[in-house]
Amino acid sequence: MDLTTLLFSFNGRINRAKYWLAVSIYVAAWIAFAGIALLVIGDLNKDDRFAFAGTGIVLWLGGVLLFLIGVWSGLAVGIKRLHDRDKSAWWLLLFWLGPSLLGGGSRTVLHGGSSLVSSLLSAAISIWAFVELGCLRGTPGPNLYGPDPLAPPEY
Repeated sequence: MDLTTLLFSFNGRINRAKYWLAVSIYVAAWIAFAGIALLVIGDLNKDDRFAFAGTGIVLWLGGVLLFLIGVWSGLAVGIKRLHDRDKSAWWLLLFWLGPSLLGGGSRTVLHGGSSLVSSLLSAAISIWAFVELGCLRGTPGPNLYGPDPLAPPEY
């Protein structure tokens, strides 16, 4: 499987090693983007408002583009990993939106016990997603979503 298929295709299954390779690529891309942004901002003349504003817009657009590519790729990689576990892609809704909604909801409650409960539930879902996607072995042999990615190739 080539890198483009790994990162952007929604078909098939991937094992844990390819999942962690994709995660490493995401982390490296964000570190590189942050480093470039810091270098560019550090070299700017703070008195030149137009250059500073223009650079800010370019960096913002670059960050948005990187984010959108990351979301698409993250969906593709997550779906293929869930398919390797013989699970539906719909689980990503829980894994991605659950912690976001519960974490955001806990910030709206002032000094209440429900804030702690929603934060703990958010953490539990995040840990479950980590274990499900990154730690557990896929289904041995072929399943509904394709052949076992760890099986030797057939000739």
